[in-house]
Amino acid sequence: MRRALTVIALGVVIALAALWWTGGFDRMAQWAAAHQRAFQNSIALSLRAVRAGQPEAVTALLSACFAYGVVHAAGPGHGKVLIGGYGAAKAVPMLRLSMIALLSSLGQAVTAVALVYTGVSLLHLGRERMISLTEAIMAPVSYGAIACVGLWLFWRGLRHFRATLPAPQDHHHHHHDHQHDHEGICATCGHAHGPTAEQVRQATTLRETLLLIGSIAVRPCTGALFVLIITLQMGIAGVGIAGAFAMAFGTATITIAVGLGAGALRGGVLAGWASTPRAAQIAALIELAAGLGVALLAGGLLLRAI
Repeated sequence: MRRALTVIALGVVIALAALWWTGGFDRMAQWAAAHQRAFQNSIALSLRAVRAGQPEAVTALLSACFAYGVVHAAGPGHGKVLIGGYGAAKAVPMLRLSMIALLSSLGQAVTAVALVYTGVSLLHLGRERMISLTEAIMAPVSYGAIACVGLWLFWRGLRHFRATLPAPQDHHHHHHDHQHDHEGICATCGHAHGPTAEQVRQATTLRETLLLIGSIAVRPCTGALFVLIITLQMGIAGVGIAGAFAMAFGTATITIAVGLGAGALRGGVLAGWASTPRAAQIAALIELAAGLGVALLAGGLLLRAI
């Protein structure tokens, strides 16, 4: 069963690579962009209906905002890159990974609200200037922070991999067929020859969690900015704030799914080696590869943004 899970996981990896190579992700991005425009039109119509006092219009607006968030997240985005890479790199509990993804998306809504109400109320910035500020400053900061997280994951993976390599020891004085206890300590020579798979799965710290959330949340969604600015000008600011958070929940659904999928993929790859001495080494290689992937993708987005 474990070998079957590994084969399935490797098949998924190959399928994703083939999809990228054949331009499947570009077609997915084009599909998402087309649907975003359609939901933007729905949002604009709903806003007019809300202003006209139609009671059902608020529900229609929030539904359109949620759907916009879903299709927006289905396209290329920095949040999925980081959450997916982190889920693949480390054995993070599903609930914790889901909460990180959810708080990251909600953090984007909070940033959007803060930016709009600071920019419009205090600095008197218009919509175009607000979006320009987001793309010119906040997007590169977010991409740079995510690239740094990717490099950090890569460095951790490299350290973990090096730790799994056997240290040069003078073992001629005893037999090489060591017996290890459950903590990885050799019963013959009294020391560990490398970390166990469980030791590699170090718990996520609060600092890691805040870094992940902050690197995503620093760049707000332009759709949320649009809704917030329009509703502020129309005198229905509360509806706009609710719409921004509805978008965030929509985005979170896809981001959570990507993170959990990456975690399941990691578990599938490791399943075949779960009870072998190679388990910790394979886990370290996955962390190293995931970190490198996050760093390269975020670095590419950073170069495009500057």
